[in-house]
Amino acid sequence: MVRGPTQARSAKAARTRYRSQPTPACLSPYPQRERHRSSLQRHARTLAVASDSPRWLKTGSVCVAYRIATRRFAQQHSNNKPAKRRSGDVLSRTNRRFLVKSDLTPRKSSGTYTLRVAQPGFTGTTPARHNTGSLGTSPARRPTVGLPFWFTKLLVRTGVAKFTPRAKRLTDGGTAFLRHYSDRVLAAPIEELLDPAFVPDACGPDVIDLNPAAPRSESGISLGRFTADRRGNPPPQGLPELRTAIADRYQRFDSRAVNPENEVLVTHGATGALATALDAFVNPGDRVVMFDPSSSLFTLGAKSRQATVRWVPTWTEDGRCRYPAAAFEKAMRGAKMLVLSAPMNPTGACIADEDLDHLAWIAAAYNVLIFADESFARFQFGTSGKAFGRLAGADKRILTAGSISQEFGLGALRVGWLAGPRHLIRACGLMQNLNAPFVPAVCQQAAAKALSEPDAEFRVQRDRLKEKRDYTFDRLRAMGLEPDRPGAGLFMWVPVAGLGLDGRTFAERLFREERVQVGPGIAFGPSGAGHIRIGFAADDGRLREGLTRMAAFIDRLRNPSIGVMSARVELEVAPTEEVTETPVAEATEQAKPAFSRV
Repeated sequence: MVRGPTQARSAKAARTRYRSQPTPACLSPYPQRERHRSSLQRHARTLAVASDSPRWLKTGSVCVAYRIATRRFAQQHSNNKPAKRRSGDVLSRTNRRFLVKSDLTPRKSSGTYTLRVAQPGFTGTTPARHNTGSLGTSPARRPTVGLPFWFTKLLVRTGVAKFTPRAKRLTDGGTAFLRHYSDRVLAAPIEELLDPAFVPDACGPDVIDLNPAAPRSESGISLGRFTADRRGNPPPQGLPELRTAIADRYQRFDSRAVNPENEVLVTHGATGALATALDAFVNPGDRVVMFDPSSSLFTLGAKSRQATVRWVPTWTEDGRCRYPAAAFEKAMRGAKMLVLSAPMNPTGACIADEDLDHLAWIAAAYNVLIFADESFARFQFGTSGKAFGRLAGADKRILTAGSISQEFGLGALRVGWLAGPRHLIRACGLMQNLNAPFVPAVCQQAAAKALSEPDAEFRVQRDRLKEKRDYTFDRLRAMGLEPDRPGAGLFMWVPVAGLGLDGRTFAERLFREERVQVGPGIAFGPSGAGHIRIGFAADDGRLREGLTRMAAFIDRLRNPSIGVMSARVELEVAPTEEVTETPVAEATEQAKPAFSRV
């Protein structure tokens, strides 16, 4: 059909009118976040076709949603400037086929925006221009961000996600069951949960573990007779005698009045206390503030609930943890909860008293809840600071957690607690009753017995741990490392970047070559990439042998020509001292301490 001049002008006018129309809200180049979020959710509901739909419909829906996600990420990560249209915004037919068949990743081409689509529970990369500089220049490193959860759900409902290798790893090969997984599982940080750096495996008998969570307990606890009334389910909040012992503990050590009736909740360890608090107060999309570095359990717990983690950088001064006040105040704006430990894990530093007052004042000003894990609070080798529960202005918004795992070495019992205002404890108790009620009564009875024991034995144990800390610090300094001397806790934060390795590589090679396990620093926050965590709560002999193997490993790193066994020759050929008869009095005076530094 041949068009005349009038028809051509009409077609041109129609195209002009179409191009002059305003851009739909969901594709607007300006970052109006709330309006975009609702628009994208409407598109997700529209495009969420059934899994038994035709292949062309599923492919087209995913491509349209992919285009929307690409434009949105380009807008959010381009310094809030309008995103320019590029060839990567609209996928070609070839790229659409590649999108479905090849792990949902478009072909890389110079000068185009690319986006690696995240599978359920994983992270993707932001749209970024490839580095097209001189020959041999590696592509620019792109920051890692998470895609919207609605897009993850779309991939699962359309059946495309089951073709991805990461989904196969999530389901252990059973991708047919992926559609049955709940949102909680799909949003979980699967990469971290499957990473031994975050969740270490159990050590065998031939491995020296220098990353223990707590010292071993040598004392036995006699429970006496287990009466018939204790053989059923205990009260949901915990046994009355255990809650009373916990309240007496706060009164004795912190001078803090706690009502055992409605201000104490017995939980499944300190980890269960954290999980209960997050379930009770944190929603998907809420902001949780943490100090960098922090315990890996804090990060995993927040991410598994689809919360956004805001990191606050810290440094150590004479065993005290310091942080920039401006950065902390900025992170607390709009946050829901502040999660921290006392002392800090893994650095072993305590927050200074003036910083504690500032922390409580900012939390009250921005109405932020505080979760403080005090499992290591009694392992302080200097003067103890203020207690979290007695901070001015924070007594109505703070939850303190404790456990008998670290202080008493009874981790197998899995008994912890939460203490705080009764209105907050009530919400935590409701969530625990829904998820994991009834801590075993026999474990609670053993915990109550341990808390009622005198403190003389613990003071002896703390003095021995202080000797181990000094011994470990001296050995690490002799290796050429520069750790900070911790003021409390059971760990030491050691920088290893000067050896030319990051923390993960150092830990993996040390485990593979010397069978010594340490904690890679990357599991504790963004600043931990060049660090490792070493615990000094191991037995005397294993601690000494583990540090000796670590010294040999570092010598080989600095001098690759040294063999595996040559670094230990000195220890093997060292002569044994002759045994001479000594009077009993002289032997008592000349006896070495229980933990020798030789």
